[in-house]
Amino acid sequence: MSETHQITHEAERAFLVGAQLRGTKPILTLSESLQELAMLADTAGMVVVGETTQMLHKVDSATFIGSGKVQEVIEAVEALEAQAVIFDDELSPRHQRELSKKLGDDIKLLDRSALILDIFAQHASTREGALQVELAQYEYRLPRLTRQWTHLARQAGGLGGSGGVGVRGPGETQLEVDKREIGRKITKLKEEIEKVRQHRRRHRQQRQKTGIPVVALVGYTNAGKSTLINALSNSDIYVADQLFATLDPTTRRIVLPSSREVLISDTVGFIQKLPTTLIAAFRATLEEIVEADLILHIVDVSHPSVLSHIETVEDTLAEIDVIDVPRILVWNKMDNWDDAPLPQIKDSDEYIAQVYVSAKERTGFDNLLQSIADVLVKRFERTKLLVPYDRGDVVSLLFQSARVLEQEHTNDGIIMDVELPVSLYERYRNYEYVEKSDVQAD
Repeated sequence: MSETHQITHEAERAFLVGAQLRGTKPILTLSESLQELAMLADTAGMVVVGETTQMLHKVDSATFIGSGKVQEVIEAVEALEAQAVIFDDELSPRHQRELSKKLGDDIKLLDRSALILDIFAQHASTREGALQVELAQYEYRLPRLTRQWTHLARQAGGLGGSGGVGVRGPGETQLEVDKREIGRKITKLKEEIEKVRQHRRRHRQQRQKTGIPVVALVGYTNAGKSTLINALSNSDIYVADQLFATLDPTTRRIVLPSSREVLISDTVGFIQKLPTTLIAAFRATLEEIVEADLILHIVDVSHPSVLSHIETVEDTLAEIDVIDVPRILVWNKMDNWDDAPLPQIKDSDEYIAQVYVSAKERTGFDNLLQSIADVLVKRFERTKLLVPYDRGDVVSLLFQSARVLEQEHTNDGIIMDVELPVSLYERYRNYEYVEKSDVQAD
């Protein structure tokens, strides 16, 4: 039996297995984590027919869970006519090999990482997303190859492969050929993703020249980011009540009450135990967060594990080195909140403000937009510029990159009262206007 399996998107019957080491305090309880795993299975098109859990003194080196629990799983799978077994933690290659032997050839064995990778593969609708997911899949599968899983590159369906297997050298096994082929594909994918990264960098630099602030949305998967960006921008990004309903990054333009335009960029939702290969593959996309002027951390106030979700997102942000970007905590889905007082993270220096909204009902937006404006105003410099009439290009750029509060036509040129991003202030400093009375006073 192969070590890992591409999920066919029929309603396969899945049995879930969760385990926790005694004495540890994971972000989610074992029960909460299995509930999330069930939602992942549902998103992948499977139906959960049963589950079991075990508290471990230590992880079994061969089968992850104890031998008695393995036998219990085998009996439950047979009784429930399950077709797949899904572990809530990432299994090592040895765990997968030994468990596959015990479960038999007719039962698919998956872990949380393989399941998430499959869901991402289903939901990646752009070339960039497909490249990133394909790279993560290959890097996950490479150490899990065995002699039983050969001719990999010909199995293009689930892996996005496009080439044939290389010619086998003298004494070279099919497994070695497959590993070499995957290595070649990984190298090529990394090169293509680097081109995407450079393309994004050029776009960001161009965007920074215009001076339009960028606000990045982050949050645990299914917190309502897409619904919020739709409501704020009157757009129609796909929304569904499931994990990872949207994957590819989306940017929309909105106007604040102060008339300043900002770009709001949605990013992939986070989740606990997100595969490290996936974080690495999506680094090009996640750089949008690092380069943002402001982060809106969206949370589902009605979720019983909301505090754990906040911790997971903050841990992931730290992992991709997001440190200095100011953040606003946005408690979403307030239409589902009946309790008092309002939820709040107390004694936190991480958030400049905490606001309460319902993206579905479009309530609380005034406070949200004002909070965004209050943060961004500190990142702008107000000044007066005198632009000669023959520099219409500068006037045009100022209207694109700054907020023009007032302008006055004089004999010497146009006096423009503007708010500039601090990053652009030096560029226009030569045009700074000095009142004649100020000069005389000097």
